[in-house]
Amino acid sequence: MKILLVGEYSRLHNSLKEGLLTLGHKVYLNGLNDGFKNYPIDFEIKRKWNSGLLRKLKILINKVSGFDISSYLTYLQVKNNLSKFSGFDIVQLINENSFLCQPKHEKKIINLLKNNNKKIFLLSCGDDYSSVKYYFENRNQSSILTPFLEEKVNKKEYSPVLKYLEKDYKNLHDFLFKKIEGVIASDLDYHFPLLNNPKYIGLVPNPINSDKIEFIKNSINNKIIIFLGININTYTKKGIDYFEKALEIIKVKYSQKIEIIITKNIPYADYINHYNNCHILLDQVYAKDQGYNALEAMAKGKVVFTGAGYDFMKHYNLKERVAIHAKDDVEYLVNELSFLIENPNEIIRIQKNARLFIEKEHNYIITASNYLKFWGN
Repeated sequence: MKILLVGEYSRLHNSLKEGLLTLGHKVYLNGLNDGFKNYPIDFEIKRKWNSGLLRKLKILINKVSGFDISSYLTYLQVKNNLSKFSGFDIVQLINENSFLCQPKHEKKIINLLKNNNKKIFLLSCGDDYSSVKYYFENRNQSSILTPFLEEKVNKKEYSPVLKYLEKDYKNLHDFLFKKIEGVIASDLDYHFPLLNNPKYIGLVPNPINSDKIEFIKNSINNKIIIFLGININTYTKKGIDYFEKALEIIKVKYSQKIEIIITKNIPYADYINHYNNCHILLDQVYAKDQGYNALEAMAKGKVVFTGAGYDFMKHYNLKERVAIHAKDDVEYLVNELSFLIENPNEIIRIQKNARLFIEKEHNYIITASNYLKFWGN
């Protein structure tokens, strides 16, 4: 088959592409990239008028007329390069707003894709109408909405998430769901919001190409190294403030036993190199399941603080921990970190469990085969 994967912001589509290529299919990854992370893209759509004086002018035009020139220029790039987005058996969108356009221009792009390809599918692996609405209505569940619901941030600061509840984006959601064959969830955080949706096909775990990821045996002879990689854009959504507060306590409590590495907004390749030598990686606190960064770190044998609670353990029928379930509770995080620091053998045990889990449940070729089954049905 000839397959087009649209958009990338976590390396999910790159790993899926590698699995599909291994199975003998023609695969292209086109669309928007995710800024500083700089993942490989076969044909990249550039987000224009998005910095400097042009961005300020764009904002002014938008305030006066409601017209977003970046959206219009993105639409033109797809239209003028339509051959790069046409003639495919399968097209999969990374998100309901894959091109980051205003809904009216996003709809025009979706129509171009629908009219020039056989089947379109949607991936739910980030903020979208279904997940935001679900967690807004189920406030007792920890989610990316928790900081907003607890009034830690204002509406303006959380607008990139809350926009999906606006009328225009709800209309875009409805429009898109009429065009697609079905929607696939990448993990449990997006699985539960879609359970009653007739277009929901099912969950396919994130594909991880563990053939390319070496299991790193970092012996614990001297200091235990803890890594925190910060993306400013997701700082609040991931609960990084809880990790920072916990680390301040841990730094004082175990000053002679640990080393802490913190990075901010660095490219993907640099990010990986920075955490290669760590034993413990702090990922996020508001999740049921692991995102892509956490999974790759687990494949390398890191003990990752991420979503790994009851729902996760039950879904995968796990008896032993493969990661540490993180919570928005500083005392809890300090206790979990302290236990690992005082019991280094537990670090070694979880490192091995993590790698085996990735190889079993997130194998990129098996995952690619599952996508093919879902697309075929």
